[in-house]
Amino acid sequence: MQLHSPPSISPESRRRIDELIRAQGGGANEEWVADILENALLLLGPQYQRGDVRIIQTAVRELRYAFQLFAPYRDQRKVTVFGSARLKSTDVEYQQAVEFGRKVAEAGFMVITGAGPGIMQAGHEGAGAEHSFGANIRLPWEQLANPVIAEDRKLITFRYFFTRKLTFVRHSDAIVLFPGGFGTMDEGFEALTLMQTGKSRPMPLVLIDRPGGTFWKTWDRHLRDHLMRNGLISEEDVHLYQITDDPDEAVRWIRRFYRNFHSVRFVRELLVMRLQHTPSPAAVEALNEDFGDILSGAPFSVHPPTVEERPKPEHQGLARLAFGFNRRSYGRLRQLIDVLNAM
Repeated sequence: MQLHSPPSISPESRRRIDELIRAQGGGANEEWVADILENALLLLGPQYQRGDVRIIQTAVRELRYAFQLFAPYRDQRKVTVFGSARLKSTDVEYQQAVEFGRKVAEAGFMVITGAGPGIMQAGHEGAGAEHSFGANIRLPWEQLANPVIAEDRKLITFRYFFTRKLTFVRHSDAIVLFPGGFGTMDEGFEALTLMQTGKSRPMPLVLIDRPGGTFWKTWDRHLRDHLMRNGLISEEDVHLYQITDDPDEAVRWIRRFYRNFHSVRFVRELLVMRLQHTPSPAAVEALNEDFGDILSGAPFSVHPPTVEERPKPEHQGLARLAFGFNRRSYGRLRQLIDVLNAM
């Protein structure tokens, strides 16, 4: 088999890219922009069909606009609400979503929904347009944005589900699911998969049922009886989500998740957790004993801010708990966060 060298652009093209960036005034992301431009020029090759290039072009345009839209609000925590577009304002679930949207906005969170009718509109009604984002999707039949968000500048309409999903996860600090159909199941399982595999940061995932309802309890039983019992998921994976029929409890769980835990990132071989409060030596010792199964390398220790973190000024005063994480046990990592929040 003949091996081909990876495609590359000419030195002259690379020089002109550098000139183009300088002509635009440069910026903080010059190396990444240069790479995007180089890859864009490679799409001139005959092996790429017009439809392939159109997908890339549209995805880049949608994501760039979405990031720009959310940028002024990056320091405000947000909750994404999923659920059926078919539920009516007279349905109990709709009324619960209105209540949840109102109370989570009062708790200081903004609400993101898919901008359509049903649960999406209910979440926006509760939070109000001022505290809402809409991520609409262009479908074969026209899905109009709900009247709460339709005229708001914090509305974006996507062509592709994958760019829309990325936007939901990228900008969410919690995800809430009300009963829904294929779309709700898809979004819920994708959120679980991303957290289970460490491809998204840990966050609350709360499933809200109607009072006394069994929609999510039946779903949970299926996971435990068929996935967990047959070894298709780990026992700890069911700690990645919580089920309730009370919007007040859902808001409390989300707020509690950020009581002490602030954020997390990998720095070389360490997982660094930013916390509101510094754990005591006795607490750190207990963590090494109780969560030793998730360690790979360095034990739990209080750690100063790292150079790689480039922390914002408002993050300088946060405590750091660092350890070598095995990068597999994300359900247990969620349990660790719950323990830290209870300290």
